[in-house]
Amino acid sequence: MNESRITHRHIEVFRAVMTAGSVTGAAALLYTSQPTVSRELARMEQLLGYALFERVQGRLRANARALLLWDEVRRSWHGLERVIDRAQELGRPQGAHISALCLPALSHALLPGALARLYAEHGPVAVSVTTQEGPLLQEWMAAQRFDLGLTEQADAPPGTRSLPLPAMDEVAVLPANHPLAARPVLRAEDFAGQPFISLARDDPYRQQIDAVFAAAGVQRSLQLETHSAVAVCAMVQHGLGVAIVNPLTARACAGLQLVVRPLAFSVPFQVHLLLPLHRPTDMAVQWLVDALQQQSRFLAQAA
Repeated sequence: MNESRITHRHIEVFRAVMTAGSVTGAAALLYTSQPTVSRELARMEQLLGYALFERVQGRLRANARALLLWDEVRRSWHGLERVIDRAQELGRPQGAHISALCLPALSHALLPGALARLYAEHGPVAVSVTTQEGPLLQEWMAAQRFDLGLTEQADAPPGTRSLPLPAMDEVAVLPANHPLAARPVLRAEDFAGQPFISLARDDPYRQQIDAVFAAAGVQRSLQLETHSAVAVCAMVQHGLGVAIVNPLTARACAGLQLVVRPLAFSVPFQVHLLLPLHRPTDMAVQWLVDALQQQSRFLAQAA
C-alpha cells in the first residue's frame, strides 16, 4: 500500500469527527480510542499538506477546506451506502429478480405451481416470464438473455447447460361426455374413427403419436391441428374431438368439460431446464430451479 496517500480509513476518521463534532465522539463511533483518532487525523493532514481543523481551547473547529471536503465525503458516502443497501437487498428474496423464458404451454401448466412453491418457501420474488416457441427460445437462451429457460428439447443450445426434469407420459384428453371417458385406460384401437385434434406436423410428439397409430393400423379422423397444446385442449373442451397431449397441459386444463385418461402405450414427455453459462446468476434462480424440480416430481408421482 502507498503510505504517501490518504486511505479510506483516514476518510472514515474524518467523517466520524465531522459527524460527532469532537475527537471523543468520533472515537465512540469508531469503537476506538481518542489518541488513535487524533493520530489518524494528524496523519491525514500531513499527507494532504494542509490543516483541516483549527485547535481552539482543546477543541477542533473545521476550517473552510474541511467543510468543502465534508460536502464531497457526504455525497460519496451516500453513494457507498446505496451500494451497501443494494448488496444487502440482493440477499433478501424481495431484492431478487428472475427472468424466465419458456414454451407457452409450460407457462400455463408447470411454472405457476413452481412459483407457488417458491413463494411458500422464500416469500415474494420478482419474476418476469416470457413465452416463446422452440427455435427462438433456443436462440435467446444461447444469447444469455434470460436467467432460466424451459423447453421440451433435450439438446442444450450453445452457452447453456440442460437439466432434465422427471419424465412423464403423454395422456389422452376427452370431452367430459365422450363415450371413451368411461374407460380408465385408452388403447390405440379405441381412437379408431374418432375426430382427432393433432399437434402441428413438425412437432416431434405429433410424429411419435402418428407412428404409434400407424404401427397399430388405426385410422383416425384428422381434421384439426395446432402448434399449441393449450389450444388442443380448448378445442377438446368444445367437443371438437379427442387428442393426446403432454400431461402438464392436460392436468392444467382438466375440469368439467375435459377429462384426462392414461394411455396403454407410452409416449414419453420430458421438460428440460436451460441455464446460461455466461450470465451472472442470483441465488433466487437456484430457488426457482429447486421449485421446478419439486413441482415436476409431484406431478410425475400424481400421474
